[in-house]
Amino acid sequence: MFNDIGPLELVTIIVLAVLVFGPDKLPKVIQDVMRTVRKIREFSESAKADIRSELGPEFKDFEFEDLNPKTFIRKQLDNDELGLKEIRNGFDLKKEMADVTDAVHSRDTDAPSASGSAGASGGARVDMTKRPEKPGEDDRPPFDADAT
Repeated sequence: MFNDIGPLELVTIIVLAVLVFGPDKLPKVIQDVMRTVRKIREFSESAKADIRSELGPEFKDFEFEDLNPKTFIRKQLDNDELGLKEIRNGFDLKKEMADVTDAVHSRDTDAPSASGSAGASGGARVDMTKRPEKPGEDDRPPFDADAT
């Protein structure tokens, strides 16, 4: 239950408990806390037993830990009735990323030669790394002073 509490935290809790409750009342408080924890555990176990009895004999091996999605998936992957290990091993993300990277780099090297000779219907490639050219003074639309 308290697997992640280190020795320093344990000493700190004990010192705080002695300061808050005092050395006279501390044993009584510890007994009350332990009694409450025992009652909660008994209630939990009885609730689990009631649920198992209500589910019927086909769920006799049902574990409540299986309701946690991570535990359920881990159990199913260990079972491997569906062949999920083959699917997982067949998908190599590093290889896929390397293929995409190679495709992108080959497109960059082919772009200058293909863009000059290909027509509009021939699948012309557009270099997205270049900035668009700014229109010159001659490319401006005519200014109409009366329209403004």
